Amino acid sequence: MKITIFGTGYVGLVTGTCLADVGHDVVCMDVDADKVARLEAGEIPIYEPGLETLVRHNMAEGRLRFTTDAEAAVRFGTLQFIAVGTPPDEDGSADLQYVLAVAETIGRHMTDEVVVVDKSTVPVGTADRVRDTIARVLDERGESLAFEVCSNPEFLKEGNAIEDFTQGARIIVGTESEWVKGLMRECYGPYIRLQEKLMFMDVRAAELTKYAANAMLATKISFMNEIANLAERLGADVEQVRRGIGSDPRIGYHFIYPGCGYGGSCFPKDVQALARTAGDVDYPADLLQAVEAVNHRQKQTLFAKLSRAFDGQLAGRTIAVWGLSFKPNTDDMRDAPSRTLMEALWAAGARVRAYDPEAMDECRRIYGPRDDLALVADRQQAVAGADALVICTEWKVFRTVDFAWLKDELAMPVIVDGRNLFDPATVQGHGLMYYAVGRGNSLQGA
Repeated sequence: MKITIFGTGYVGLVTGTCLADVGHDVVCMDVDADKVARLEAGEIPIYEPGLETLVRHNMAEGRLRFTTDAEAAVRFGTLQFIAVGTPPDEDGSADLQYVLAVAETIGRHMTDEVVVVDKSTVPVGTADRVRDTIARVLDERGESLAFEVCSNPEFLKEGNAIEDFTQGARIIVGTESEWVKGLMRECYGPYIRLQEKLMFMDVRAAELTKYAANAMLATKISFMNEIANLAERLGADVEQVRRGIGSDPRIGYHFIYPGCGYGGSCFPKDVQALARTAGDVDYPADLLQAVEAVNHRQKQTLFAKLSRAFDGQLAGRTIAVWGLSFKPNTDDMRDAPSRTLMEALWAAGARVRAYDPEAMDECRRIYGPRDDLALVADRQQAVAGADALVICTEWKVFRTVDFAWLKDELAMPVIVDGRNLFDPATVQGHGLMYYAVGRGNSLQGA
């Protein structure tokens, strides 16, 4: 099939590459000429395991190309995927300006029947707005061309996107058109040969499903953080609680790990956007608002524990930070707990010495050069002489530690573990003060 992808960000690049990898002919269009030039040179603007190799392979095979020529891109594909960003607006709603700009572009340049596929995460009713926009532009041109708009939400986890695309649990398509159903079956055919996981539903249900899925996962995280904070105050170990409730198959172990809050490009903005959508139809989404409030509060816990450990005297201290990205296997720092921590430390007059396997360049891009921020080459340099260590991201490289070495390296034997990586008794047995999340031994009320 000939497929056009608008947007070469996280979703667009993964989608286009994976579709090219099964034999489709894919053109990815982006208005950012520098990004396109880098992609054409084989440089990947994001870190995602396995993606660079896959992009280069499919470019070499001639199935994957990049362009800034919108007209050529529109006239290329029968399927036109919209995979541009939908950042949160000031009121928390999804900003659809880029989605609707693509719709206008398609309406302006299309010369044959096409199917427009909303891949971006968009509020319920967006397909109608895309359809109306294309129809309006066609009318202004005096053209009458057949087209359909369907919803095909993405369910990609950063750090595991290729596997999620190729082996995901479901592929959801919102449409009532038999023509669209046939084309989407052909598009995803190579990925559903062994298992029928293509689910058709109406457009609005598909749009809502994406938000509902992310809101549910975010709810599980915030709920478990609530339980962790309660366990801390009651002297219980939330890790034992987690194992107890996770053994119930109705609950399961996924997304019930307490920590220092969720971040990234999806959960924060999608929970906000769904709450805003609820407000627009006069429904008080109290649970969604609570999920967001709990997460905002949870991001403050690392600084609160650290501050209590030093009786509020953080000015002039150097704090080692392991992990900057919001989760492992990505360089994404959007809404990352590390940012909340570092900004609070700087406001308190402390210095940060940080290491992350992938997010160092992203941190430099966000914060620029600062006298109170040192980005170092490895975890060893981060802790050397530091007054405390804070763990923000559960990268594998942080999971195994010689605690006797760590105690010798730190000027003060303080660890604040935002991801509960270690056994408290083991760490404390080496003479370190260990403050985790809900382990029953943390700073009371922090």
